[in-house]
Amino acid sequence: MLACSLYLSLLIFSALTFLGPPAFAQSEEEMDILRMYYKEKDLVVSSATRYPKPISQAAENITVVTANEIEMMNAHTVAEVLNRIPGFFVVSNQDFGASSILQIQGSEDRHVLVLVDGVEWNFMAGGTAVTNSIPVGIIERIEVIKGPASSAWGSSLGGVVNIITKDAGTDKKPSGSVQASYGKKDCQDYRAEAAGMAGPVGYYLSAGSQDSDGLKSSRDFDTYNLYSKMRIPIAEKVTAGLSVGYSQPDMGYGDYIMYDFTSEGMERAFFTTGTLNAALNSEVNFELSLYHFRQKHALVGESLGLTGNNGPKGEVLDQQIVDEETTGASSKLIWTHGIHTALLGADIHEGDLDQERYIPNFFQLRTHPELRKRSVFVNDTIVIDRFSIIPGARYDYDSVTGSFLSPSLGATYKISENSLVRGSVARGFNSPPLSFTSGGGFFLDPNPALDSEEVWSYQVGAESTALRYLWIKGTIFRHEIDDTITLDYRGPANNDQYINKGEITRQGFELEAQTAPWHDLSFLAGYCYVDLDPTSESGSSNIYSYSFGVEYDGVETLKAELFGRYVWWDLDDDFGARYDDFIWDLNLIKNIWSRQTNAVDIFATIHNLFDGAHYVKGWDRNPGTWAEAGIRIKF
Repeated sequence: MLACSLYLSLLIFSALTFLGPPAFAQSEEEMDILRMYYKEKDLVVSSATRYPKPISQAAENITVVTANEIEMMNAHTVAEVLNRIPGFFVVSNQDFGASSILQIQGSEDRHVLVLVDGVEWNFMAGGTAVTNSIPVGIIERIEVIKGPASSAWGSSLGGVVNIITKDAGTDKKPSGSVQASYGKKDCQDYRAEAAGMAGPVGYYLSAGSQDSDGLKSSRDFDTYNLYSKMRIPIAEKVTAGLSVGYSQPDMGYGDYIMYDFTSEGMERAFFTTGTLNAALNSEVNFELSLYHFRQKHALVGESLGLTGNNGPKGEVLDQQIVDEETTGASSKLIWTHGIHTALLGADIHEGDLDQERYIPNFFQLRTHPELRKRSVFVNDTIVIDRFSIIPGARYDYDSVTGSFLSPSLGATYKISENSLVRGSVARGFNSPPLSFTSGGGFFLDPNPALDSEEVWSYQVGAESTALRYLWIKGTIFRHEIDDTITLDYRGPANNDQYINKGEITRQGFELEAQTAPWHDLSFLAGYCYVDLDPTSESGSSNIYSYSFGVEYDGVETLKAELFGRYVWWDLDDDFGARYDDFIWDLNLIKNIWSRQTNAVDIFATIHNLFDGAHYVKGWDRNPGTWAEAGIRIKF
């Protein structure tokens, strides 16, 4: 009843706003207040409707993380960055370069869509995204939509992580940075980047490597990455772009002495994109992007040779290989006129998958499914006085589950120059992974009849800077999921099988607060609570998180940050989990030389400052206190 009332209220609210006066412009005073908490470019987001617009006109619950914030964190992976966001829950052993499971507001990890410059990073096989193959050094900003975003992006029941890479340079004189860091257990991170112009062509180049012997339990890690981007002017109002990236993480998942085996894995990611942007006239822009993405995942379990039960040392016990190749295109027509900013777009996705599973003397499987997707989407941002109304819809068709229509309706209202309320109603979906429908595994049968999960989502929120030196934000959410995909342990031939069964409701709230700098000192805090009904298979009926931070920004001298986070997972005792402690990190950056645009900084980080324990599996524990230090040269 509450959901229906909210939906009707928004419909009536939308209709009434069409009777209002012309568009309301943000005052300079309001902009000055917002600039205390956002940089100018961060006042604009593009993920909600797939074109740039002021964040005050976005009805979705969006968080933006910038390159400067990532630098201050001294983050080595995307997961480390996302772990700071209220409403985002990251499952990880927190080792250097560790793989992670990403969840938003209690979602499954396969419900979170990860994009890199518009390229879907999720594996078709399992539906999840492996983010330690994305170099953090190339990231300009990350925009996170918490809650389904299917009316813009398709299959994304939990939310979207949109990673936007750094732009090509605009100056003849090259600029960039070189940095190196070293820490406990030979944890090393080396990066170099440069941007500039060669004639009329802008460029951005990046290279990096990371290496670690493993902070705990033989969990070693190493990776190399390369990335380049070019901006090519074609005509006065037509610009083309080209980007190419490659990374190759190799990792050890640790030795399991009790079970006499060790596990290791590898990831390979290669992607290239081409873009064309054209201003057809003063009101209409056309954007076209093409991409090709190849990624591979391998996981191997081998005997340690300790007991003889698993054979000699190095004998393969289990091997899984996933090799995927996707090609796609996206086109958008953006029309801006009066109170309207409207978009009409289409996406095409062609995907091929090779998946293998091999258990010597027991099981061998190899399948070659494919996925073909087509979609068309439309939305409009209508700004009338203090109101913004955002209707949208998307039609998706894929070769596995058929078609799905995802409508959405959002609205924002400026109560005053420094306070805003927002609300949204959206229908969304999540397609089943191909390994569920056509792969299977040891004691797991595929289910080709598996259907998409569906969701109706309702969110209401507010944010304010009414207190001049304090920004606060709150959001209430409710996600009603039907046809949930669950594992049936009584499948055919005594094998397990994924099926559509039942409903799940995820509901809760988020709170965030941040102070403006006072004597170069600022504070931040966040909280998220999620209620799960029914209880999850892991025993969780509610999860919640706290985060606190203190930052000192001496601008040209010293920068320091202390950040702590706690998550209650509510897991059954048989997981052997322990999560009683806050995990605190201390980051320091000291400028030792600067002249004009050149600078030399030294930095240091103490991870897990108070040696806390936080892990969800007793056999995969987090490292204790460890430190690293480095140098960064900017030119």
